Amino acid sequence: MLNRSFFAVRTCCLAFVLVSGALMASDETAGQAAQSVEAQQTQAALQQQIDAADEETRGALEELRRLERETRQMEATNASLSARLVEEAERQQRLSTALNTLEETRVALPLIEQDMQAQLTHWIEQDMPFLRDERLARVARSDETQSTDAVERINGLLEAWRVELEYGRDIDNWRGRLQSPEGNAREVDYLRVGRIGFYYLTPDAREGGVWDAANHEWLPLDERARREVRNGLRIAADQRTPDLLRLPLSITVAEQQGGQP
Repeated sequence: MLNRSFFAVRTCCLAFVLVSGALMASDETAGQAAQSVEAQQTQAALQQQIDAADEETRGALEELRRLERETRQMEATNASLSARLVEEAERQQRLSTALNTLEETRVALPLIEQDMQAQLTHWIEQDMPFLRDERLARVARSDETQSTDAVERINGLLEAWRVELEYGRDIDNWRGRLQSPEGNAREVDYLRVGRIGFYYLTPDAREGGVWDAANHEWLPLDERARREVRNGLRIAADQRTPDLLRLPLSITVAEQQGGQP
């Protein structure tokens, strides 16, 4: 009887110990689970902080890159503007210089015009006497209308100079009147070969002459020279193919080189 009771007590104690161990094991497992959840939450929070920090860092880097781009654009714009400002300053300086020069030229125009007219008039008067009235009239034409400005008058004088230059490059013929030393006038055919030869021939070809520029007089031509003048007249009138003319010259080579306008 006593042994049975002791066995029952031992059985109860063993059961209590088992239950207590199970309870303790259950509590330990619960604690570990709680710690695991807390660790996971902490890790998640830390990851969120890291992600937030990464996002902020990326934003800061992007902002830095944007600022760098804007800085480079501003530097390029400033460089371009600086170059434009320098160019504009140079242009303004050139314009100012041109205006000053223009004003100086405008003041000097009357003197320039007078000098050009005097030189050209003197040149024509000292030149071979071909078409002299026509050439002098061309020079004097600028004075006929005083209402025109100086620039137009100078342009007219420049045109007269160009015509004078052209006389040295062509051959020409025309019929006109020749004044003899005795004061008698008669019709003759004139031939001009550039600025080196000036000749006349009577319509019957019995008389002809060459202008002597050194002595300002006509010199008679022999029959052979008169034939050459007649050939030259036909060439100038496009009635004969160009050919070499064997004629005495009105001026020497030295006079031609030193006397052209």
